[in-house]
Amino acid sequence: MRMAEAKRKSMTSAEQATGAGLRPVPEPAFGIPALDEISPQLSHRIDLVRQSYLDAMPVAGAIVVDQDGVLAIEQSNTRFTTLNAMRPSGQPAPVIAAPQLAAALRGFFDLGRSEATQFEWHDGDSVSGRHFKVHVAPLERIENAPPRCLLTLVDRTTELANARSLRAELLHDSLTGLPNRSAFAEAVDEVVDAGGDVHHAVLLVDLSRFSRINESLGGVAGDEVIITVARRLISTLRAGDLLARVGGDEFGILLRLANGHDDAAAAARRIQSVLSSPFRLSRFEIGLECAIGCAMIGDEPASGEELVRNAQFALKRAKSTGRVEVHHPGEAAGARYKLDLETELRRAVEEGDLRLAYQPIVDLAANRVAGFEALSRWTHPVRGQIDPAEFIPVAEEAGLIVQLGRWALNSALATMAEWDRLSGGPLPLSMSVNVSAIQLARDDVPGVIAAALAEHGIDGGRLVVELTESAIVQDPERTTRALQALKGLNVRVAMDDFGTGYSSLSYLRKLPIDNLKIDRSFVSGMLQDRDKVAIVRAVLSLADALGKTTTAEGVETIELSQTLAALGCSYGQGYFYSAPLEADEALAYWRTQLG
Repeated sequence: MRMAEAKRKSMTSAEQATGAGLRPVPEPAFGIPALDEISPQLSHRIDLVRQSYLDAMPVAGAIVVDQDGVLAIEQSNTRFTTLNAMRPSGQPAPVIAAPQLAAALRGFFDLGRSEATQFEWHDGDSVSGRHFKVHVAPLERIENAPPRCLLTLVDRTTELANARSLRAELLHDSLTGLPNRSAFAEAVDEVVDAGGDVHHAVLLVDLSRFSRINESLGGVAGDEVIITVARRLISTLRAGDLLARVGGDEFGILLRLANGHDDAAAAARRIQSVLSSPFRLSRFEIGLECAIGCAMIGDEPASGEELVRNAQFALKRAKSTGRVEVHHPGEAAGARYKLDLETELRRAVEEGDLRLAYQPIVDLAANRVAGFEALSRWTHPVRGQIDPAEFIPVAEEAGLIVQLGRWALNSALATMAEWDRLSGGPLPLSMSVNVSAIQLARDDVPGVIAAALAEHGIDGGRLVVELTESAIVQDPERTTRALQALKGLNVRVAMDDFGTGYSSLSYLRKLPIDNLKIDRSFVSGMLQDRDKVAIVRAVLSLADALGKTTTAEGVETIELSQTLAALGCSYGQGYFYSAPLEADEALAYWRTQLG
């Protein structure tokens, strides 16, 4: 007896069920036993368990049964029932009666899927409809019972509405309500992708002197001007055109060219016309001018953002020319080349790959070498020799000119100190070094020069600093202080490229400038051009009256050298005397002139 009772207690529930005439059934995916034959009491308990699972769900859920080809809700939770009641008016009441959802469920049952599936579903129209993420999972099949599935719906209506609202905010300018740069580029992308026979153009409009309004009247007045400009620009548009605010004082227009490229010119004229009328702000009447750059869609393969950038290249030219400018294919490649050049130049400066060449400056009266001008040279390992006129502007734009200028000054004085050492004493030579306008504005040029002179033991009287007229005009007060400090070091100052810039005579009178360098554009071919001769004569007379010496650049023939000497020019520089030389070659050249 005891052994039989112990054996009975050790039996598993499955064994007891077998002994009772019931077969064990594995747990289904939904966690509820699926039995071939179950009693009504057990069936009721299963329904209760299923309902508890449904009610515990945080989303709308229901068990859908395929009863002889008819879909029916067997059980559902409160969220699902509420969802049925909230369906758009005029729609069949049950959710599963919605055509798209019903078709998906019908296909799920017909294919006898054994794996879960999910999809997006929109119920109703675009205004009042709701968005759901639908998940359909099969339930364990009960023998002699219709197939069932678990249907859950996640309401994404609010989420998508918020996403649309956020996207609208991200793609529109908060001040004017116009599309912003990102939306404008997307619109251009759509036009490019669509192709077709109708051509389009991208116009960029930049307001001139807008910063002056902000500085003088404040940001509120500036905002009022921007809003007014936007309204005026809208009045110039035709059907199919798009206006956007792509920058602080910059607007973009996607223009439909119904009549070809002439439409772009006509649109530019309309824009200039509406913006030419003064803006009234309080008691002020403010005139605004604009610069307009244009890029034609289809001139070269490009994305929306690239086309906007192409229009910006044209806009940059328009700001300097004062005309409406159209982008030319290849400008973007030129800009990328400059960016590549900037990266490589930065590396070359840091790694010491640049060098100096020295071109003789000849005293025309004594016919001897009086000094040398130090000229930067860059031999690129792939591109070869790169002209200073190409990489010096890049250095100025990239902020490398200060580092490059310091290197050139230090290297030139180090070369002069080496020449002195090899010759056993100071040579009767000067060294001319160019100083950029940007370097003069950003660096302590007098302090740097004083330190370099002291380091190499060079007297200041042997150094000539060459400045362009633009360096003087940009910041006259700073330039005056710098030049006076240089005079305190006994350093001489030459005005380079004289006659090609502003040529303000007041600067020649006020500033301590020792030498005027006559630009090669006046010297080259002078003997065949009376006007050039007249200009050179005038510069020489002016320099003589002010007590300054002169240097003629671009001397390439003996006749030109003799003529300049006869006219009273102090120095000559050019390929007639010598091309720029390496340091040891320059010293050897000077020595040959002695004998």
